[in-house]
Amino acid sequence: MGDRLPLPALARTLLPVALCVLTLLPLGLLGKDHAGSSARLQRVKRGWVWNQFFVLEEYTGLEPLYIGKLHSDMDKGDGSIKYILTGEGAGSTFTIDDGTGDIHAIQRLDREVKAQYALRAQARSRLTDRPLEPESEFIVKIQDINDNEPKFLDGPYMATVPEMSQIGTSVIQLTASDADDPTYGNSARVVYSIVEGQPYFSVDAKTGVVRVSLADMDRETREQYHVVIQAKDMGGQLGGLAGTTTVNITLSDVNDNPPMFDQRLYQMSVPEASPVGSVVGRIWAKDRDTGLNAEMRYSIIDGDGRDTFDISTDPTNLFGIITVKKPLDFESKPSYTLKVEGANTNLDPAFMHRASFKDVTIVHVSVEDVDEPPQFDLPSYFVELPEDADVGTLVRTMSARDPDAANNTVRYSIERSTDPDKFFYMDVTSGALMTGRSLDREEVGFHNITVLAMEMNNPTQISSVSVTVKVLDVNDNPPLLTHYLEAYVCENAKAGQLIQTVTALDPDQPLSGHRFYYSLAPEAANNPNFTLRDNQDNTAWILTRRGGWAQQDQTLFYLPIFISDGEQPVQTSTSTLTIRVCSCDQDGNVMSCNAEAYSLPASLSRGALIAILACIFVLLVMILLMLSLRTHRKKPFLCDQEENVHENIVRYDDEGGGEEDTEAFDIGAMWNPREAHNHLGKMRQDMLPEIESLSRYVPQVCVMGGGSGDSNVQGYVLAKLLDADVDPCAPPYDSLQTYAYEGEGSVAESLSSLQSGASTTDHEYDYLNDWGPRFKKLAEMYGVLETNPPPLW
Repeated sequence: MGDRLPLPALARTLLPVALCVLTLLPLGLLGKDHAGSSARLQRVKRGWVWNQFFVLEEYTGLEPLYIGKLHSDMDKGDGSIKYILTGEGAGSTFTIDDGTGDIHAIQRLDREVKAQYALRAQARSRLTDRPLEPESEFIVKIQDINDNEPKFLDGPYMATVPEMSQIGTSVIQLTASDADDPTYGNSARVVYSIVEGQPYFSVDAKTGVVRVSLADMDRETREQYHVVIQAKDMGGQLGGLAGTTTVNITLSDVNDNPPMFDQRLYQMSVPEASPVGSVVGRIWAKDRDTGLNAEMRYSIIDGDGRDTFDISTDPTNLFGIITVKKPLDFESKPSYTLKVEGANTNLDPAFMHRASFKDVTIVHVSVEDVDEPPQFDLPSYFVELPEDADVGTLVRTMSARDPDAANNTVRYSIERSTDPDKFFYMDVTSGALMTGRSLDREEVGFHNITVLAMEMNNPTQISSVSVTVKVLDVNDNPPLLTHYLEAYVCENAKAGQLIQTVTALDPDQPLSGHRFYYSLAPEAANNPNFTLRDNQDNTAWILTRRGGWAQQDQTLFYLPIFISDGEQPVQTSTSTLTIRVCSCDQDGNVMSCNAEAYSLPASLSRGALIAILACIFVLLVMILLMLSLRTHRKKPFLCDQEENVHENIVRYDDEGGGEEDTEAFDIGAMWNPREAHNHLGKMRQDMLPEIESLSRYVPQVCVMGGGSGDSNVQGYVLAKLLDADVDPCAPPYDSLQTYAYEGEGSVAESLSSLQSGASTTDHEYDYLNDWGPRFKKLAEMYGVLETNPPPLW
């Protein structure tokens, strides 16, 4: 550059200095005789030595770069000395002329790659190759030139600065690196400047700090900025090298904009049947800011719908969601007005002086009319009814009305699944619930039924209500003895001895509790054996009136006990207590009683029971024997040697050959009734049908008489029918036989349904009663029997 000297001039300057140093130093040589002599080596004076050479980098000449020259005082110039160069780069980067000692660089030197090289030099005898001087080390230093521009190693850069920042606000600091030697000259002294990005940003020339240079930059107007920064070495002087980088600067958001509703009046609607919590609509107070600075909080601050509707913020904290807070009713209030406020939740104190950061709008909500089901006047009904209420007694009248403006007629009914036994029925128009059967509290104490109300014009609109009917107790059950219907008396019992305590049970439940009265039935009041004492605590004692009991005299006694309750109407009953005579020990424990009396009726002895069982066994053996004989009985003879099964299917697999075929079947026989042969002498082996063939009612002249046309076919068919009835080889009576002629002379006349479609009146079957006993079953099924009509209730 400006201070750089030409290479030949530098060499001429350094070479005399080096030679002077070499001549001032002593020359000496320490070594051994290579011939193996034991003579002691003498230190000689060294005639040359140096420390370092300096050479500029980036030499671009065509000739090798001259570094320096080695010269020994022992060199007489006759070529007897040889110079040797070793160390870093010797032979590859640096070479030496072994005769003259001149050193040259044969490779391009770059200080940024390697700043210095350590080399070793030695002078030897060319003839003996003996070192004439000891080896000496020197350094070749590469001097720097400005051949590297500054570089931004981390670019391009991303930076963020809040919007509305003041002038001088630091954005980012940049650092450029220069590979040149910072200790030599100005090659590595860097100066920063801004190339692109004015007037918004600036950069400090020495530190590389990028700062805001324009006040009140608004993110909502412009968010991204592209800034180019330059770094130049040589202190920014002319001729210095420069490098650039890019800084992408983003303005971050601050809450400097207040929210604002996009509408001053919102119109919304909601069906009146919407449940609580249903969404009515959504409103939005728009904010030009983003993120936390745009989050909103909504509230209803006024209006007649403050208690009916509610508002909340959606999960994004941006929108207000209006929901139903209370049930709606179009008929009572068809519309509401809400005054809603939206405010920012995150405020920046630096900008609060600009605005209030909140806004207000009006929301008008219209309630839509919906066809609602009828509504009962009560949410549930509870009725008490005595169990002796007559059938048809009014239980309660339910009232339901259509809440809609149309006020449609309501029809009532009972949901049958709640009253499967039909204890109640309801008048469809008045809603009166009445008893349909007698009630019994002891059977069912409570009836929980559901009453339905349905709009007449819209059957899909149905509502229900629960009706609980409590059946009140009425004294309609007599008291009865419980548990103990048998007792015993010991043979050694004395008069006045307690043999049994009896109690009664009454399924009724009077409010004041049970009070039973006991006494012996009038027919047993004066019996000489036992007496009864009422204890006045719903129990009674059975006492003996005498002693001297004996099983051989009498084993059983039957004592009728009369019981009555204390409620109105008084219910009474008579229960019989069976008392057995048993032999007991001294402590009154039963030892033995009449065993037959415990296990068998009084009229049935053990011998009789054995005889009955024997008869049953014999009867079973006879039944099994009859079944066995029946299975081995010879089957009746049939002409075709087949089993006589009454429900078999007769198949005919002989297919005719048409009109040409006269062998398979002669259709001419159908026109000649005389071809039919009556086998009157043959009798059927199977049982005759219960109803005789209708051919019995056809005159014989019609069967066997001559004629032509339809009468011939009619006679032939009837003849075949008669033949089949008496033919033992014909199919069974209950097999399927089809005749294509209905017949004449039937006592039932025509039963054909071909002309039934022409009649528009209902069929009457009263004439079946006139057909006799054979049609009695049909008359019962289809005829009208004279019966008394059922009672109406």
